[in-house]
Amino acid sequence: MRLAEKLGAFIDLFYIKPFSALVSPTVFRYAACGGVNMALDLVWYFLIYHYLVAEQFLDLGFVVVSPHIASLCVVFPITFFTGFWLNRNVAFRATEFGQGWQLVKYALSVVGSLAVNYICMKLFVEVCDIWPTPAKALTTAVCVVYSYLVGRYFTFKK
Repeated sequence: MRLAEKLGAFIDLFYIKPFSALVSPTVFRYAACGGVNMALDLVWYFLIYHYLVAEQFLDLGFVVVSPHIASLCVVFPITFFTGFWLNRNVAFRATEFGQGWQLVKYALSVVGSLAVNYICMKLFVEVCDIWPTPAKALTTAVCVVYSYLVGRYFTFKK
C-alpha cells in the first residue's frame, strides 16, 4: 500500500458522524490535508525562524531581508509541494492529467489564492473598517472556499 493510500485510509477512520452527515468524503479529506499542511507550515516556520535564520536579518548585498520574511521564503516552497502532493494524491486522488500540468495549475491556483488574500484584506480592513485579526479570519474562510473550488474543479478536475 502506497503512502498516499495509507494516509487516505487513516483520514477515513475519522470520517464519522457528525462529519459524514455534513460533508462529502472529498471535502473531509481536503480539510484534513489542509490542516496537516498548515501544521507542517507552522512547525517548519518555527524551526527555520529560530534555528536556520536564527532570528537574524539576512543581508543579501542588494537588500536586507527581515528574519520573518526570510523564514517565509524558505518555508513557502516546502509547503507548496507538500500541499500539492497531499491534494493530488490524498484529497482529490490522481486524475487523468499529468503531474507536471497539474503542478502548473496548482501554482496558478496558489497565485490566485494570494490575490484573493490581498483583495479580501484590503476590502475588509480598508473599505469595511474591520479590525485586522477578524478580517484575517474572514479572509481565511473565503480563501478556503476558493481553494477547495479551484482544486476540485480546475487543478484536480477528473
